Amino acid sequence: MIRKVLFSSIPILFLFNLLIVSAQSITEIELLDIEKNKIITIPTNPKIQLETKKIIKEIDNIVKKFNPIPDKGYIVKIPLSPSLRLENKWVNTLIDEVIIIIPENEKPYLLIFDDEKKPHFFTVKTEMDTLLKTFDFPL
Repeated sequence: MIRKVLFSSIPILFLFNLLIVSAQSITEIELLDIEKNKIITIPTNPKIQLETKKIIKEIDNIVKKFNPIPDKGYIVKIPLSPSLRLENKWVNTLIDEVIIIIPENEKPYLLIFDDEKKPHFFTVKTEMDTLLKTFDFPL
């Protein structure tokens, strides 16, 4: 029971760490393997930045799950440089990073924090294959 509670809290601790680290200037993409609890970092590049911005523009709905953090899969944090203004019917904010949640056997979705550090989970109408292929590691 303790092990289950400990491992289920790891993604939440990762997200809290994102809030603290976001105040610093980040130029690396961080990938968390949820099941292995392992973080891999790679430098960002203009192609990744461009693909990420395209995906953000394709937000089409909010995630309607009670617990949007999966037990298996990946969480990818991508810093945006420069920051991007996100305006839609759910949020109007300036974002400096986007977090892509890739559950095992489900479609990926986005996590974005607004100016007040409130989380917003969004679905997108576009595929993320082009973005994910730009990473130097297999997902």
